[in-house]
Amino acid sequence: MAEPKIRIGVIGAGNNTRKMHLPGFQSIPGVEVTVVCNRSRASSAKAAADFNIPAVAEHWREVTDSPNVDAVLIGTWPYLHAEATIAALEAGKHVLTEARMARNLDEALRMEEAGGKHPGLVKQIVPAPMSLGVDPTVKEMLSEGRLGDLREILVIHTTGGLFREETPLGWRQDENLSGLNILSMGIYHEMTQRWLETEPEWVAADGAVFTRERIDENGKTRVVNIPDSVSILGRMAGARLLYHFSGVEPSAHRNEIRLNGSRGSLRFDVAADRLWFGDGREEREITIPAEKRPGWRVEADFIDSIREGKPVRLTSFADGARYMRFTEAVNRSLKDGARPVILADLP
Repeated sequence: MAEPKIRIGVIGAGNNTRKMHLPGFQSIPGVEVTVVCNRSRASSAKAAADFNIPAVAEHWREVTDSPNVDAVLIGTWPYLHAEATIAALEAGKHVLTEARMARNLDEALRMEEAGGKHPGLVKQIVPAPMSLGVDPTVKEMLSEGRLGDLREILVIHTTGGLFREETPLGWRQDENLSGLNILSMGIYHEMTQRWLETEPEWVAADGAVFTRERIDENGKTRVVNIPDSVSILGRMAGARLLYHFSGVEPSAHRNEIRLNGSRGSLRFDVAADRLWFGDGREEREITIPAEKRPGWRVEADFIDSIREGKPVRLTSFADGARYMRFTEAVNRSLKDGARPVILADLP
């Protein structure tokens, strides 16, 4: 029996939408992308031509309101996630939204509240993809107690993308577009949150903006408030938490997550997608068989949830709200001289 047809409307046809989401949806039998709306009529028409999409919308609300759309993909930067998600849900559409969930915790909570009013609709956030292949192995080792008592959670990701003062303002540094999200902080925290299935008890953060003004895409000088570098101390799952994210490291970049326990340590080389275990005597790479390395299934999982009622695992609105609570706490600490912020005190 043929699968029921599902019609997808697209709001935002940027790089990830073109590279992953559109090919992903169009490879699934019975799924059709019916309309697209990008930042301009010209870019919308280009996406429609490149992916054989039959209709172009002038405004994103034409997508959420369309009778020819069953589910909406929101592929924009975070600035539109809350407004478009809520509109789509109120119009009876399933929603898959790009990460980060929103610009701030308030928007995330409004999205989660709207989702709760429509239990029959699927609400999914695109997950942090870098650890998908190691997630089952890490969680299995943690559940088996292979690391013993968890002592430290260490995350570091550095680049040189903001090292030069003449580098133009990117969307990640634009508060109007990205909100409180800082560098790659949210996506890395989502991975550790996924592994440990909890959120920090408290965090204290220190950061800096080294280049106070940058030129935006329109040639206008803009003040930058989102840090070029941030370090975070805290407690999570009973362990010390230490994060460091930087865009001003022009030497060899660092990119890893470590979980240190009383019996052993896991080291995930994020850039190489390799996992290592150390026990104090030696460190050996963990060979993960292909059947235990789930790949990218975002679009397929979304459609399965619509067709079969499968619960959303990667990533639910509840999980998104949790990582946005962490983001809110970090920003409050930054504004208050690195004062510790208890996450349970936030909404």
